[in-house]
Amino acid sequence: MEGSNLWPDYPSNFNALLENYISLLRDLSRKIMRGIALALGAPLDAFEGGVAGDAFWVLRLIGYPVSDDIPQEERTDIGCGAHTDYGLLTLVNQDDEICALEVRNQSGEWIYAKPVPGTFVCNIGDMLKVWSNGIYQPTLHRVVNNSPRYRVSVAFFYESNFDAAVEPVEFCREKTGGVAKYEKVVYGEHLVQKVLTNFVM
Repeated sequence: MEGSNLWPDYPSNFNALLENYISLLRDLSRKIMRGIALALGAPLDAFEGGVAGDAFWVLRLIGYPVSDDIPQEERTDIGCGAHTDYGLLTLVNQDDEICALEVRNQSGEWIYAKPVPGTFVCNIGDMLKVWSNGIYQPTLHRVVNNSPRYRVSVAFFYESNFDAAVEPVEFCREKTGGVAKYEKVVYGEHLVQKVLTNFVM
């Protein structure tokens, strides 16, 4: 679950560029969470400090190879099966013009999250569902690997602290009938359980 980053020797500036990118995404994620707090009628820092602890994050650089021996119209390999993300938010930077990420809409249909240059796809995660008492729902999504060329996706997962006890916050309970719809969960325990379930060999 944790360990030192293994930085490649080439390109030589990879480490510095990626650490700067991570810093910018942490700042953006915090601003989005503050916007969500304001939208719920709560204080700006409602999801910070004692509620969330120090933010926990993961950045994944994901490569999806091409199946050269299969005609493109028949490429329906699931690069990543249907799931919701574990934490608060996920910011996904997709390859331009390659549709592979699919989300399930309210009608139950799978639709492409088409890449828009200069933008991120933002997924809601499980912990924001719990905190908001269901006002915000996690995005069920999957990846269909049907790209005509090697595809890269850069996913930044913004999480509550590993040891944070996550439960519906009072101002969200008040907006949803006064009763907690979800039990308290320690984020790290939830994360480990999801990883063991999703990545079992």
